[in-house]
Amino acid sequence: MASIFTKIIRGEIPCYKIAENEHFFAFLDIHPAAPGHTLVVPKLEIDYYFDIPDDLLVQMQLFSKRIALAQKQALACERVGVVVAGFEVPHAHIHLIPSQAMSDMNFANKLQFSAEQMQAIAQKIQTYL
Repeated sequence: MASIFTKIIRGEIPCYKIAENEHFFAFLDIHPAAPGHTLVVPKLEIDYYFDIPDDLLVQMQLFSKRIALAQKQALACERVGVVVAGFEVPHAHIHLIPSQAMSDMNFANKLQFSAEQMQAIAQKIQTYL
């Protein structure tokens, strides 16, 4: 059965897309720890991050870096935190969390934004890609 991320990639579930290429897809987390919290996933459905083939893993990091640099410019954050936990969805993914402090990376704090706010955040990040 396809993961929720595969369904998002296929367009079966709507999302606030940030970017994609032939191998990766980036979109806003719908339960963000901070404004602009983005998930980067491989289009290839792989459950565990460290099962990603080395060449693809390097490409995923470079794709994530591009997104993180755009987040930093768009959202004027101190840093973009990177988290790979792997428990939420059985599809490897990287969390890119714009942060002013370590406390912004608290997954227990699930923020909520309107659809208009989410779209505005996504568009702002996209302008720096």
